[in-house]
Amino acid sequence: MDALTNLLWHDGNFMGIEWNVWKVVGWLGNATFFSRFFVQWYATEKTKQVVVPTAFWWLSLIGSFLLLCYALFYKRDSVFIFAYAFTWIPYVRNLIIHRRHKEARLVCPACGVDSPPSASYCAQCGTKLSV
Repeated sequence: MDALTNLLWHDGNFMGIEWNVWKVVGWLGNATFFSRFFVQWYATEKTKQVVVPTAFWWLSLIGSFLLLCYALFYKRDSVFIFAYAFTWIPYVRNLIIHRRHKEARLVCPACGVDSPPSASYCAQCGTKLSV
């Protein structure tokens, strides 16, 4: 047990890393950004087609924001800062597009299935959709 404790905690550092608030922010950013992979994979496997759910874009936005803060306020590294300075643009744009699409969708009054705004009839049950 002492060997494991010494491996994890050595010279006041956990796993050899000197921890502070900005290290936690950086690691949270990495973990959040990485979790997008699992969200997208799960959504794709569930539907058996490639799907990018809104959670993917939210995790992208939050993760890249945390990493930008880490780069700006702790690392102060221009390469790292530039890498995350503009990533929010497509993430926000995709969230806006998703919201507009969701608001414009037509819901079938008979079966409750969502249809695209251009649909005249429900693909599930054939009921005429009203605009």
